Amino acid sequence: MIYDHPTIPAQRLAWRKSSRSSNTGECVEVASLAPSVLIRDSKNPSGAQLRFPQGSWHVFLSTAR
Repeated sequence: MIYDHPTIPAQRLAWRKSSRSSNTGECVEVASLAPSVLIRDSKNPSGAQLRFPQGSWHVFLSTAR
């Protein structure tokens, strides 16, 4: 099922990216908006954002490590 949620204005969020990322602009950025985690492409900061429940994000991180 797909839901249409408005994009959250980027200036209201504290976006961060990995300290291991390069300066080429090819990174994923993450912001917390309880109870969710938002993800966006650093090349297009005003573009679409993916929203995940915090629990799902933590499961993804623990699996990816």
